[in-house]
Amino acid sequence: MPGIYEIYVKDHFAAAHALKGYDGNCSNMHGHNWIVEAYIQCSTLNKLGIGVDFKDVKEVVKDVLSRLDHTNLNEIVEFGHINPTSENLSKLLYTELSRRLNTDSIQVSKVMVFESPGCGSSYQEK
Repeated sequence: MPGIYEIYVKDHFAAAHALKGYDGNCSNMHGHNWIVEAYIQCSTLNKLGIGVDFKDVKEVVKDVLSRLDHTNLNEIVEFGHINPTSENLSKLLYTELSRRLNTDSIQVSKVMVFESPGCGSSYQEK
């Protein structure tokens, strides 16, 4: 069975949100310093021994996160009808990063989102 290489990049952004319908403090507007980890898999390496360049992945992740940085996530169009929870945010980022990074040989495998130390979620597809 052939092996798979996996790299990851880590970045962060600051944003506020409020969880509609939540019974507790999280229904109030509050902010997080979100940490995001994007995992990318590839099955082949180029002549330099690189499957996917960290620099390229970092640029895309930074660009995607820049749209969310210092915003109210509730006002982002993708969260118009759903709560901007950690779970929904990880899926949104997975979808956008996959759209921009996936090729025949490179695939986003998972996105992890942490809203505070020790609390977060991840999204991946089979």
